Amino acid sequence: MAVQESKIKLLNVCKTFHEKKGSTEVLKDISLNVHENEFLVLLGPGQCGKTILLNIIADLESMTSGSIEFAGGRPKPGNLGMVFQRYALFPWMNVIKNIEMNPKLKGIDKKTRRASAQQYIEMVGLSGFEKMLPQQLSGGMKQRVGIARAYASESDILLMDEPFGALDAQTRYQMQKEILTIWENKKRTVLFVTNNIEEAIYLGDRIILLSSRPASVKAEYVPRIERPRSYTDPRFYEIRNEIAANMEMIL
Repeated sequence: MAVQESKIKLLNVCKTFHEKKGSTEVLKDISLNVHENEFLVLLGPGQCGKTILLNIIADLESMTSGSIEFAGGRPKPGNLGMVFQRYALFPWMNVIKNIEMNPKLKGIDKKTRRASAQQYIEMVGLSGFEKMLPQQLSGGMKQRVGIARAYASESDILLMDEPFGALDAQTRYQMQKEILTIWENKKRTVLFVTNNIEEAIYLGDRIILLSSRPASVKAEYVPRIERPRSYTDPRFYEIRNEIAANMEMIL
């Protein structure tokens, strides 16, 4: 088996918040490698610190101790694609202007960035909605805009923080299928946060299970299920039950 190249290396990452009332340890000695072009899922119970860890990787939050290394050096600000739990769109901008904002800030000319934005609009199934404002879109459509905007940043690393958590079950499943289609067509290194076991298995090349707070790496799973995966596959159930039992021990 070929050795996989590491895109991001985390070594003993810790985070403690210090307040007047005392200290709260959130992350404890988290070490893991994220491989080139893999879809890595961080799975853990609610409020365990998954979002804080993602924010530290994105340089939106500082760590108390530890180190993070990126292949080729830390990306410059704006060169990490990120999709948030909330839609985080500019409400006064239409769809295409939201998507091309990052390239615009980088100084890319209008013709080039508009062509790129249009490509991703088509890829996420929003053709015909270019001039719509965010308040005119459904939740699923808003997240499509967020995903297209993250890809349009042309970053080779995408960080996704429970992007489908606010969607209804049917829309969530549809978005899971679509994000995999985009990932397979436009390879990127994806770090995806969720607290949903089924979603983790459906999406992940690997799953890193985090403990409750302070979060540490509890287990690693590699779903050896051919894509596209089916929720009714016996192997899917087997992995789900194994992870669920491990999570119950955490809680």
